[in-house]
Amino acid sequence: MTRQLESTELDAVVQLLADHGFDGMAQAIEILLNEAMKLQRSEALGALPYQRTDERRGHANGFKPKTVASRLGKLALQVPQTRGVEFYPTVLERGERSERALKLAVAEMYVQGVSTRKVAAITEELCGVEVSSVQVSRAAALLDEELSAWRNRPLGETPYLILDARYEKVRHGGAVVSSAVLVAIGVTSAGARSILGVSVSLSEAEVHWREFLASLQDRGLHGVRYIVSDDHAGLKQAREARFAGVPWQRCQFHLAQNALHYVPNVAMRSEVARDLRGVLDADERPEADRRLAQIVQKYAATAPKLAAWLEANVPEALTVLSLPAAHRRKLRTTNMLERINKEIKRRTRVATLFPNEASALRLVTAVLMEISEDWETNRTYLDMEAN
Repeated sequence: MTRQLESTELDAVVQLLADHGFDGMAQAIEILLNEAMKLQRSEALGALPYQRTDERRGHANGFKPKTVASRLGKLALQVPQTRGVEFYPTVLERGERSERALKLAVAEMYVQGVSTRKVAAITEELCGVEVSSVQVSRAAALLDEELSAWRNRPLGETPYLILDARYEKVRHGGAVVSSAVLVAIGVTSAGARSILGVSVSLSEAEVHWREFLASLQDRGLHGVRYIVSDDHAGLKQAREARFAGVPWQRCQFHLAQNALHYVPNVAMRSEVARDLRGVLDADERPEADRRLAQIVQKYAATAPKLAAWLEANVPEALTVLSLPAAHRRKLRTTNMLERINKEIKRRTRVATLFPNEASALRLVTAVLMEISEDWETNRTYLDMEAN
């Protein structure tokens, strides 16, 4: 199945170099990279263009233009697309990793006050290419503009919305405070994951959540049919104000943790956790309600506070049963966002303390942009046609 570059393609490269010498190098590289990516697509599909074979794993789906900066200048590439199989040319991966490393290195420079010369040395080691201190300074000057543009980009129809927050130490008014990093992610009408926005505020108070949610709507967020979050009071009030009537799913993971606080003794914890899991794992809402009624009755005498809490709170974690069965596992908790928060923590840990809210927002945004770029290479997260 595998083929090599055809002689006509090699002839074009040779002719360019013969006619223009090094001036034709960029065009020559364009030809070679474009053809190499076509070959990689054929490998991924298990078939050559127009070839009929039982080994075919998917289909070619045209090309997407991409401009890549190189030492030879800008290269106009045509990135092959596929349908039915995941594919991304490895020839582009190193360049994208380098770009991400540069963004994060510059963002960390902002936070830690590292000299541009040192950042240039670090970035060269990360990226494998030489970066001058002048280039780093220029990148620093452009970074805020780029990050701001990403945070304020237009949004669209997003049926599923997931909200959560984490805290970072920030110096504010001469004191060190824990500032809330508010993050929103969603699943679009096309079934793709999307990091919608981020904000750094002094707390998770209702006013901060409300302003954050309003900013998402101002950017075009609409069509929200289902929201997943923890039960923080400020978020609850803001959610009800900005998304009145939208069904809310309380994160089942956090609910299970909260339930343990109402268990009267440690010996009962495993039994309570098992009973609660039985309710949350029900396939249909009537069955979940029946199981809930059973455990409420079971603990009414031995743990009345627990029974009352379960009866009042567990129904908030059963909204997910109104969704298509194929969507429920991924949308019954905020775990997808928790994983993002862990990656944010891994990157912000080196800072320990941010000098201000803007520096925290800068580094967190750079991390989220990196994750967003990864998600864009795997567009489908949920089949929105599923019943």
